[in-house]
Amino acid sequence: MNIQFSKMHGLGNDFVVIDAVSQQIQLTVEQIQFLADRHFGIGCDQLLLVEKAHQAGIDFRYRIFNSDGSEVEQCGNGARCFARFVRAKGLTDKNNILVETQSGVTELCVDDKENVTVDMGLADFSAAALPMDTDLLGILDNGRYRIKVNQDTIEFGAVSMGNPHIVILVEDIEQAGVESIGPLLESHRAFPQRVNVGFMQIIDRQTIHLRVFERGAGETKACGSGACAAVVVAQQWGLLDSDVQVQLPGGPLLIRHQENAHVFLNGDATLVFDGQISL
Repeated sequence: MNIQFSKMHGLGNDFVVIDAVSQQIQLTVEQIQFLADRHFGIGCDQLLLVEKAHQAGIDFRYRIFNSDGSEVEQCGNGARCFARFVRAKGLTDKNNILVETQSGVTELCVDDKENVTVDMGLADFSAAALPMDTDLLGILDNGRYRIKVNQDTIEFGAVSMGNPHIVILVEDIEQAGVESIGPLLESHRAFPQRVNVGFMQIIDRQTIHLRVFERGAGETKACGSGACAAVVVAQQWGLLDSDVQVQLPGGPLLIRHQENAHVFLNGDATLVFDGQISL
């Protein structure tokens, strides 16, 4: 099977994007793992499939697979690449694109300069949305929780942005234990479907620095839904304003969010190259 693909990235969070509208594509977990492998395949954090929508009035179905082959509900950086891809490949000429995801319908808005804003929907702070077993946690005030990992007790906030996130406030992002604490929290039994783990340093009320250990992918250069999660959690704690620049290892994202309103994500999306690979 020969597959046409595009390699894209959003601030270094990289994707293999495949048109499954014009091609007949059915991938196994092993094939996804091969495509994502940086030594033997193409290499990516996530693989994105563009499919025909199942619902009337929706433009596409948007499916996301981590490099380990697991399918996930949402990816903000991927959504921006998705919008650029379907327009570049002539699958649509719309500026406002509606896509089905596992977490619901998402609107992608492309301006005249091809910048993409993603409507990430409402943040959901309920434990059931992640899901999260609060019986295994200490419950503090103002949406804070406490968890014990090895000999460390860690405080965090939790939110679903269509996919599950916890956010830890740190003093120095460079010294945060992303590679040591991240995988332990990602697979902790308090999170039965695993969880994305964000490490946030607040610079001022309009600026944060963020690193994210992503479920099924490890630390990535940028995480769009993780940026949204960090902002809404810090806003819940009264630490940030409504418009926030999130500085990630791969570059900046702009998050806009008013209380009880949808969260909007804006940032770069880049086509690296097109190619063909045989499976």
